[in-house]
Amino acid sequence: MIGIVQKIKYIIISIGIFFVVGGTQGLLAQSIKFHDVASTVLMNSLAPLDSKHFLKNFYRQLFFVPVWVKEEDVSDYTKDLFAHIENDKTLTQNSKLKQDVLRLEYDIKDVYTQNDTLVDKVKLEFKIAQLYKGYADYKLYGSINWGAFQGRLFNLRATAITAGWITYKPPYSPISLMENVVMGSSITKMFEKATPKEYHYQALHSTLLKYLEIEKKGGWEHVSLKGTLALGKKYTAVPSLRERLRSSGDYVGCKTAETKIYDKCLQKAVIHFQKRHGLIAKGVMGKKTVKALNVPIATRITQMRLNLDRIKWLYPRKSARHIVINIPAFTLFFEEDKKLRQQMKVIVGKRKNPTPVFSNMVTTIVLNPQWNVPKSIIQKEMIPALLKNKNAMKKRGIEIFTGWDKDAKKISGRSVDWAKYRYSKSVPYRFAQVSGYRNALGKVKFLFPNEFSVYMHDTPNKKLFNRNVRAFSHGCIRLHKPRELLKTFSTFNTNINFKKSQKILKGKKKAYFGLTNKVPVDVIYLTAYVDNAGILQFRNDIYGYDKMQLQSYRKW
Repeated sequence: MIGIVQKIKYIIISIGIFFVVGGTQGLLAQSIKFHDVASTVLMNSLAPLDSKHFLKNFYRQLFFVPVWVKEEDVSDYTKDLFAHIENDKTLTQNSKLKQDVLRLEYDIKDVYTQNDTLVDKVKLEFKIAQLYKGYADYKLYGSINWGAFQGRLFNLRATAITAGWITYKPPYSPISLMENVVMGSSITKMFEKATPKEYHYQALHSTLLKYLEIEKKGGWEHVSLKGTLALGKKYTAVPSLRERLRSSGDYVGCKTAETKIYDKCLQKAVIHFQKRHGLIAKGVMGKKTVKALNVPIATRITQMRLNLDRIKWLYPRKSARHIVINIPAFTLFFEEDKKLRQQMKVIVGKRKNPTPVFSNMVTTIVLNPQWNVPKSIIQKEMIPALLKNKNAMKKRGIEIFTGWDKDAKKISGRSVDWAKYRYSKSVPYRFAQVSGYRNALGKVKFLFPNEFSVYMHDTPNKKLFNRNVRAFSHGCIRLHKPRELLKTFSTFNTNINFKKSQKILKGKKKAYFGLTNKVPVDVIYLTAYVDNAGILQFRNDIYGYDKMQLQSYRKW
């Protein structure tokens, strides 16, 4: 059966490529003869190459049929590829890919005006295939060296930082994309199909093109300002501030005259800018706002490119409901049918305890959870506290058990010599904080099983949500309004009665709800993104991942 399928595939691919030729039966017959002979030369030329070599795999999948060249001219696939690269505004004119197109156009002219041999045409075929590989890698995979980045994350362990970032390979490869092309599609259509549809990728891409145009026109003005601006007063820095904000689209103008006075119209633009950059948005011009204003446009463009490439390696979602937690934005977004249904502040991990980047599914909700303290926290925080005060756990409502079994006995913190477990590989005791308002997990917990033991939960420390930068946890995601999220889940899970849940939450008895309608959750790290309102947002690189990834960022 497999042999028959492969033969059918070969016939379809061959017909697809021959169809590009068009013309009369005589021309088609000549083309078939050319392709047959060229296929033999292709096969013999690639025979010495390693089995993992791109060209060998590429042509093996296409049954060694030439794709890019014909007898009298290059194929329409080549013309489509060249046009796509030439019209790609994200590539500079000096980029290697665009320069390769120019060089190949000269090669094509030489080969087809001098009646060069079949071998020369096959060499040209290989050159164009390599160009295609480079451009397809750029479009599908982006410029991040994920292997080097994972190595840098691993090296953080030397400083006791355990960081995680799980990537999800894009659904298309250069070879599988080309297989679809020769089966009846086009390169342009397939690249469009392979473009990410989630995480507002296309909106960010369109905004990048706008910023590239701004850069061509000279970028934006530098704002020189010391101190703060008071509303209604005159300052020499106001005109340059206004032009800077006009360049990035924050200042749209008002009916009032544009003077050196810091008026309400300009203050409104400053507030808009501050919101877009995750700053305290009160229209007060301080050091942080001036610093953000003076970030060069080239830096912002690089930041946008980097985050577009990150999106390519996120889990592609097709579900109606979708929770996105963006770590640098300290925000949870609940999307339903591509629209924002709910949004709330979150607290994420400290730089020493970074929240990992990964995807999973919310499967269970727990009311009045008990907190089983992780070993890392026991050793780093609990044992040092016990060494200072044997009653430290009792004061925090944390009970100590002889093990993890149901029959494990509760013991006093005074009964153990904790010094010998401070740096040991294992701690035989379980530390558990009882349910209640003092519990570190608060009153509600949302579970999405993962290798990092990370989940979303309530917190008794609500004051931290008033902070602008909210990196305080040990890696889990603390929710500002967990009961509102519980209410949202109750609207599409019939086994959750929100009113009854409210009564349960008044007590201390644990309750578990297995979700009948699970919701995918993606914990992501985007420092540049377009929000649901279509507004470009920038955030600070709180874990230093931008810097780490740009150290080995590929140039095209």
